[in-house]
Amino acid sequence: MVDPSPGATALLPALALAFTGLALLVVETIRPDARSNTAMAVVGALGALGSLAAAVRLVADGTGSAAGGAVLLFADAVKVDTVALFFTAIFASVTALVVVAAHEYFADHDSPAAFYSLTLFAAAGMSLLAAANSLAVVFVALEMVSLPSYVLVAYLKGDRGSVEAGLKYFLVGALSSAILVFGVSLVYAATGSLIFADVAAASVDGLGGIVGVGVVMIIGGIAFKTASVPFHFWAPEAYEGAPAPVSAFLSSASKAAGFVVAFRLFTEAFPLGASLVANVDWVLAFGILAAVTMTLGNFAAAVQEEVKRMLAYSSIGHAGYALIGVAALSADGGANGAVMGAAMAHLLVYGFMNTGAFLFVAMAERWGIGRTFADYAGLWRRAPVASAAMAVFMFSLAGLPPFAGFFSKYFLFQAAVDNGFLWLAGLGAVNSVVSLYYYSRVVKALFFDDPETRSALDAVDARPTPLYAAVVVAAVVTVLLLPGFGPVIETAETAASALF
Repeated sequence: MVDPSPGATALLPALALAFTGLALLVVETIRPDARSNTAMAVVGALGALGSLAAAVRLVADGTGSAAGGAVLLFADAVKVDTVALFFTAIFASVTALVVVAAHEYFADHDSPAAFYSLTLFAAAGMSLLAAANSLAVVFVALEMVSLPSYVLVAYLKGDRGSVEAGLKYFLVGALSSAILVFGVSLVYAATGSLIFADVAAASVDGLGGIVGVGVVMIIGGIAFKTASVPFHFWAPEAYEGAPAPVSAFLSSASKAAGFVVAFRLFTEAFPLGASLVANVDWVLAFGILAAVTMTLGNFAAAVQEEVKRMLAYSSIGHAGYALIGVAALSADGGANGAVMGAAMAHLLVYGFMNTGAFLFVAMAERWGIGRTFADYAGLWRRAPVASAAMAVFMFSLAGLPPFAGFFSKYFLFQAAVDNGFLWLAGLGAVNSVVSLYYYSRVVKALFFDDPETRSALDAVDARPTPLYAAVVVAAVVTVLLLPGFGPVIETAETAASALF
């Protein structure tokens, strides 16, 4: 059922991000001498918050809900429903935090406005990606996300590590995009359509092999975008070399964008039990991906000595948890909506706690205290509030009660068990125990270890700043998500159930 009344208003969250980015770029181009870093950051943050407010308001009004029907636009190529709005809220929230943090991080940069514009353009692409109802829109939106991301990773042109990371990210990203679009072309050749519903309904007698190869290539492209093993090798290099706010943006918002593609494609274009994908057991493929990704990511994070690189591998481990959203689906399971909804809720919680953790690293980089666990020793004495916020992020990422990360993982693992995937939930629980080791190392360094020298923390300036505020806000939201998790999981499960 299509509700034509909202019309293009349903795209307001994406348009708010796009037009804000464009406005910043125009001002930067026309009046470069009159720009103000503070004004640019404020406008960028307001644009992201406006997008968040629009998404929440549309959900509250029932736009795109199962009862009212999705809003279909542009010859059904774009579909705005609760899933799209839910993920747009994640993108907008992370973008607002990153833009605020960037105000201080890039205060002495020649062109900070370009950073804000690129970030907002990437977020607009993510919002469009969440509403994609056509394989063509998926590819175009992914490129809208990827192209600004390549530049953001290499944004510190004077930093060799940043430039090298950007180049590696670009080369591997170009290859993954080629694989993805080739897979899309094979699916189109077999079905004659790019619209998800038409692809699912198409008769492909005699062409199952072609579609199967196309689906496998699409899975590979998605695995790259979500930094899933064995397509994860770009992530540690890109996250470590990129400016820390960019690492926060890519590991939270960009990762969620990859998952919304997987959730949509494998419920609407390649649904369970369809003859279209009879030759490809993609549930098993995603199950293997989830198991290997969470295991390798967590064990690799456990042996790192640099906090930022540890968080990079940790984000790979969390990609494995989120993959359970498609890996634990069952053709006759009644908990499919619960599994995918729990994965969506986990991505929302993860967006705040992971972004906050990377922004804390950004603050430490700004203070110049070093990158290793030992460099963080005794930091709570100079920055008690920020250190407490980091402890919240670490415990929540580890899944310890009573933090929100515990409940998001609990609902995810419980839904997997209810759908008959006990082994996947058990493996996830074991990996969560492993993660507690390396997350607790950060807390131990902050609160229990002594700095190597008395002057090791002299550079720390714990006065309130935008970057400091972004860290604290992320921690507060992570804590507040605990009492507010009920409405979050209900909204996510209701939205996900409408996909089946």
